[in-house]
Amino acid sequence: MSRLLGLDVGEKRIGVAVADSDGMATPLTTLRRASSHERDAAAIQRLLTDEGAMEIIVGLPLEAAGQEGAQARLTREWVDAVRPMLNAAVRYRDERLTSHMAEQRIGPMKRGRSGGPPSRTQRDAWKARVDREAAAIILQDELDARATDTIPDTEAHR
Repeated sequence: MSRLLGLDVGEKRIGVAVADSDGMATPLTTLRRASSHERDAAAIQRLLTDEGAMEIIVGLPLEAAGQEGAQARLTREWVDAVRPMLNAAVRYRDERLTSHMAEQRIGPMKRGRSGGPPSRTQRDAWKARVDREAAAIILQDELDARATDTIPDTEAHR
């Protein structure tokens, strides 16, 4: 049994989830994107080491019709930049609608003081929670596909 990390890579944050290869994915943390790929890779490698994970499942943001658009290209470029610095295999998983599903799971953002609009801190915390929940959904999709011997939605390597 091996451990896996699931990543929901965004422009500002990286949601992270963890699971055993035969278990249930759980949200782990949200990383703020660093100023360099090297720093992002170092943070992810620390998590790989801490969690004893040997494989990473990265959400690939395909467009509604299933083709790759600008966001998918940005995700692939990021993976291509950090992969050589990581001691783990990397596989992609279609992540369409995972953020929407994550928002439904965690519920609406809390209101601010006296029922007013949420503060910036509250908004940032909610978004970080959505990102790590989305990573858990991505990772659980991969685990479910493996359990039923379903071919992954996207290829392991480009």
